[in-house]
Amino acid sequence: MSGTYRKLATALVVGIVAVGSGLGAGVKDAAAAEWSDTSIGWRYGTRFREPFDPDNVTKHIIDFQHASGYKYGVNFFNVDLLMSDSKDPSAGNSTAGAQEAYVVYRNTVDLGKVTGGDYKFAFVRGIGGTFGFDWNTKNDVGYSSKKRMLVAGPTLMMDVPGFLNVSVLVLGESNAPIGIDGRYFYKTHPELDIVWGIPIGDSPFSFQGYFDYIAAKGTDEFGGGTVPETHFDGAIMLDVGQVMGGPKGTFKVGLEYEYWKNKFGNDHEGPAGSGAFAKTPMIRAEYHF
Repeated sequence: MSGTYRKLATALVVGIVAVGSGLGAGVKDAAAAEWSDTSIGWRYGTRFREPFDPDNVTKHIIDFQHASGYKYGVNFFNVDLLMSDSKDPSAGNSTAGAQEAYVVYRNTVDLGKVTGGDYKFAFVRGIGGTFGFDWNTKNDVGYSSKKRMLVAGPTLMMDVPGFLNVSVLVLGESNAPIGIDGRYFYKTHPELDIVWGIPIGDSPFSFQGYFDYIAAKGTDEFGGGTVPETHFDGAIMLDVGQVMGGPKGTFKVGLEYEYWKNKFGNDHEGPAGSGAFAKTPMIRAEYHF
């Protein structure tokens, strides 16, 4: 096992042991979901960008998302299926667009729920720890990402309507693109991660999204340097059911905006060019079961 994965695996084990010690004989009860939210969604935009590609890319994105609360914290799982047009061509067929699957899993353990203590202070309603992984595969020409990443770190749960979590995570990332023998491991690096879902007063609107600031991850697999990465994705969503007199929280539509500077750690002022700097408006719809 590499040093990168060994460090993160140790952090994950510590988190798991902390949860396990709190569970004791009540593991079965703790596993039962106290609440859950499952949805399927669609996003569409025409100004996506990819490093080393000078063109705007049109993408349709289908996502499946599940979040649930259990006795000691919250689980989150998301799968994005991204379908590009021919400006982001697939390997072996330059007239067809690339396809990508991106999977995210996070488990946030609430320290107060594990210990029974009260960790509220100022604007913070709880302290916890987050761990999980990212996984992707893509069939584009030239790179064909096969990302694998472990994450772990402390989390502050802010005292707001809905939720607002602020985490400082350690990332252990590797990839195995075209032209590389085996798997390449980047330098272990930190990330500031902020995620939120906040209702806008008593209105049918809500604001949801995430912000990531990811430090440079050392030399890339081709011998070039990497730079810090800034990624914001936010959406204003309208609860259609609430407006139309139907069930609340079931069908939502909205507008989304993504700002991604130095995408994947590529310097947008270097060889990766403007393709490493995306400013992408989208439309979004999601159905909650």
